[in-house]
Amino acid sequence: MTEQKPLLYLDGVCVSFDGFRAINNLSLMVQHGELQAIIGPNGAGKTTMMDIITGKTRPDAGAVFFDGEVDLTRLDEAQIAELGIGRKFQKPTVFESHTVWGNLELALKKPRGVFNAWFYHPSEADTARLEEILGLIRLTGRRDELAANLSHGQKQWLEIGMLLAQDPKLLLVDEPVAGMTDSETVETARLLKDIAQTRSVIVVEHDMSFIRDLAARVTVLAEGSVLAQGSLDHVSADPRVIESYLGR
Repeated sequence: MTEQKPLLYLDGVCVSFDGFRAINNLSLMVQHGELQAIIGPNGAGKTTMMDIITGKTRPDAGAVFFDGEVDLTRLDEAQIAELGIGRKFQKPTVFESHTVWGNLELALKKPRGVFNAWFYHPSEADTARLEEILGLIRLTGRRDELAANLSHGQKQWLEIGMLLAQDPKLLLVDEPVAGMTDSETVETARLLKDIAQTRSVIVVEHDMSFIRDLAARVTVLAEGSVLAQGSLDHVSADPRVIESYLGR
């Protein structure tokens, strides 16, 4: 039996901006159905890494393989999204004048084009999928409310649901719990663990109690490359990690 290749593999990736090397020979793997947390000091290259994975930034060297042999560095942002990579930025962007259900329906992966969109009605399978997502993002009871009326945390969950409606294989989530209440933060860790049952998730975050709740493999970036990997307890005990990040 052949061993399954990782879902995502960054191989020797480098990128410089105005002489500053933001990503420095970065190699990183994400397995199928893996939840992985990325931590590190400001300027470590976390956002640039996500920009490279999603096609926003092209590296100067190296390759990014997705789902087997596809090199993402040869594709544009739209092609990469179509392959099944979804990204959630730190600030939620939902359609506030639409209902929770309406937001999910707008995000659903469906035939493109004006004609198709105009005459689109969700199939039974689409409706069942949206009901499932609503339950997953803890918003079943708010389905007919305007997104504007949701709390900050609930808007974050709705945006995660909108990404799920596009059925990505890999979800990139940037600082999801910034500005959340303590209870929302705990619930978000549960939500992301639930999502990782069926797809891969990369979470970039600074909140260490949230990272502990995720109970995921942790990758520490520093100066554009991997400094340490393992459980949170393992990387927290690494003297290099303490010096470059946790001790600050």
